[in-house]
Amino acid sequence: MISITKDIDIAVKILNNEQVIGFPTETVYGLAGNIFSEKAIHSIFEIKKRPKFNPLIVHISKLEALDKIAIEIPEKAKLLAKTFWPGSLTLLLKKHHSISDLITAGKETVAVRIPNHPMALAILDAVDFPLAAPSANPFGRISPTTAQHVADFFPTEIEAVFDGGSCENGIESTIVGFEGEKVIVFRLGAISIEEIEKVVGKTEMINYNDNSPVAPGMLKKHYSPETHFIQANDVEATIQQNQNLKIGILSFSKKYQSKFVQAQEILSETGNFKEASRNLYAAMHRLDKLNLDIIISEIFPNFDLGKSINDRLRRATEK
Repeated sequence: MISITKDIDIAVKILNNEQVIGFPTETVYGLAGNIFSEKAIHSIFEIKKRPKFNPLIVHISKLEALDKIAIEIPEKAKLLAKTFWPGSLTLLLKKHHSISDLITAGKETVAVRIPNHPMALAILDAVDFPLAAPSANPFGRISPTTAQHVADFFPTEIEAVFDGGSCENGIESTIVGFEGEKVIVFRLGAISIEEIEKVVGKTEMINYNDNSPVAPGMLKKHYSPETHFIQANDVEATIQQNQNLKIGILSFSKKYQSKFVQAQEILSETGNFKEASRNLYAAMHRLDKLNLDIIISEIFPNFDLGKSINDRLRRATEK
């Protein structure tokens, strides 16, 4: 059975043995392994049941390590790294020849970031290699934001998950890449487009890609509970339409008063986007365990981190 621990020496032993661990970051928990071990990388894909055409993110602990991961780094990339690292921004860069095609799904680019979590950085500093770490959940399911979420998903598949508490940001990193002077957003995430544009000017957005994603997190269906999940423009009308079902509600700040609602999760009673994103996946996990027939979510205000939250909710509704 999996152990939940804080002992970094155990993490080092497992990782040096080319095995995989549950790894805390400030975004979500990752399923981490040595990027230079094909055995470890294959294990990540197999444990998650993740298709091999979907690339992984490489995690490093120091900016100086970037030169061993990527080459021909644009000035805007360096500026974003200086501004947001350690933090929830992943850069999509031309890969160094040492990076396996398995990690990049055969692409010439590699996704890389420095996480902003003390335990993640301590583990990275304690081993001699960067870590590949997609979210520590079965492919397509709700991302984990606690060690217990990871343990619930993989009770026997991995040896240990390292308990770094609840994730501070609660949704995945924002991913940006570069074409000449253009900055392209490949995945919305825990750093808003508005924050990025303050640093590098106007960005462009790439749509989902189910066939050959250039970056992680580009598939249409993702972050999904097992319970039927929908977004609604008019939540109260949707409650009425489904009153014969066991209903759960996911809302930004409003409490819905209805005798037909069995459970409700309010992400931020004060309407704070950072608090809402931090609480999003944990709330979805709780609702998903209640044997409801349907979870109805609000559509969030579509600016700042509301865009990122809507992105996750929209993909959770995909069939």
